[in-house]
Amino acid sequence: MKLYSKFLILFLLLANALSAQQSITSARIEFVFVSKDVDGTIEGFQSSSKVIPEELTSSVFEGSVAVNTLKTGNFLRDWHLKNSKYFDEEAYPLITFKSTEVIYNKTGFEVSGTITIKGISKTLTWYFEKDGNTLRGSATLFCSDFNINIKKGRQENKVEINLILELG
Repeated sequence: MKLYSKFLILFLLLANALSAQQSITSARIEFVFVSKDVDGTIEGFQSSSKVIPEELTSSVFEGSVAVNTLKTGNFLRDWHLKNSKYFDEEAYPLITFKSTEVIYNKTGFEVSGTITIKGISKTLTWYFEKDGNTLRGSATLFCSDFNINIKKGRQENKVEINLILELG
């Protein structure tokens, strides 16, 4: 009977841990290319994240977006950005991210990990706040770090990104 009780307790603990885990059901990704004051969105979001709302530091954030969904409100600019001089969507159709660490901070939590754009991987940190089943995050990168040189100087290639994730 003792062995059965221990097995049952272990099973219930495991089932509870798995049921607490949530996936990301949708994402809204917006960006601003600061020096040109150009904003836009990118879609085609796919995720294999494992989010544990009660213990975010045990979560794994992983996903991708499709370069061909990049939109700035100007068809010609979008087409130009997707060609080989910039994002090169034919050779690199996805932008990917995988977390390596999740920590709490004063206002929410930080997700650090590796972002890969055009086959180039760099560290990126997202700063998130949690509001119910919604996670709102922001990050900054420089597109020139990924051989996407819109302007000459690194600071002039600054991109601010906002991410809204819905958990389900």
